[in-house]
Amino acid sequence: MKKVVLGFSGGVDSAVCSVLLKQAGYDVHGVYLDNSDQTALDFACSSAEFSGIPLEVIDVKAELEEKVCRAFTEAYLNGETPNPCIICNPSLKFRNILVAADKLGADYIATGHYARAEDLPSGERALLKGNPENDQSYMLCRILPEQLNRLILPLGTYPKSEVRRMAEGFRLPASHKPDSMEICFIPDKDYIGWISRRAELPPPGKIIFQGEEIGDHAGIYRYTVGQRYPGLIDGRKIYISKIDPSVNTIELSLWEELFKTELTAHNFNWLSDKPDKPLSGLTVRVRHTKWENPPCTAYPLDNDSVKIVCDEPVRAPAPGQSAVLYCGDRVLGGGFIGNS
Repeated sequence: MKKVVLGFSGGVDSAVCSVLLKQAGYDVHGVYLDNSDQTALDFACSSAEFSGIPLEVIDVKAELEEKVCRAFTEAYLNGETPNPCIICNPSLKFRNILVAADKLGADYIATGHYARAEDLPSGERALLKGNPENDQSYMLCRILPEQLNRLILPLGTYPKSEVRRMAEGFRLPASHKPDSMEICFIPDKDYIGWISRRAELPPPGKIIFQGEEIGDHAGIYRYTVGQRYPGLIDGRKIYISKIDPSVNTIELSLWEELFKTELTAHNFNWLSDKPDKPLSGLTVRVRHTKWENPPCTAYPLDNDSVKIVCDEPVRAPAPGQSAVLYCGDRVLGGGFIGNS
């Protein structure tokens, strides 16, 4: 019987995964990455006991601070909009699960992400989109090849509603537990308050519209590119189009001025060999959404960056977010959107 180490929070997704993997004939071992409170830990332990799987608890609070929280804070103070899950997945979550798998001599690792990890006819392991209703492949764009090569994603073909029904059918303790929507290390959703307790905040600065100062903002860390700004100008809604930390300004634009056809993704993580020529016929996502996925051509650059030219304008690519390239359903990789 082949062993698999499952990232196990005790929530509905990981609990259903544990049952599906056991039904498929795997010897399932759970790993709980402890970065929360005792209540969450107790629930995970009781859920693992109910599912009949051993559970290893790994305290990752210090590692989370070093690898995710610090980067999250610095990004906002620099006028960027980070996605902490994309940073966390390869450097903390999957790394720890893989280490646990190696200790146990397990062949595979697994998580409850809604994406697919499958072998291509060529024998290459590929990351693919999950069910369109709740696809999470975007969030996995930076996992490492050695992680992908051993990864099983049991929920990839299911909509979340079906997973809920399965949890009820299995009578799992998590079957009616609400989904976790907040950033795990900011449970009250007040990221501004969280940042203010950790760092000195930038002062207020000027708001610019069409080259003229029209007011003051309350601090660049409060805003993100693409966000609507309160109020109207000449009866029209206005939006944040640029945050410039070097001069502490926020620039506003009208809706149609938010759209771009070119962007650059830095520190690009390829899930296959880096191409030596432009790739056409691709699509790109610049945020975790289902409806923005324009056709594009990718131009690999010498400095691990990729220039992306879209056939159709994409709305407000925000520095700090990830640009993820797809070839059909396959994730080719992702990098961080820059200011140019």
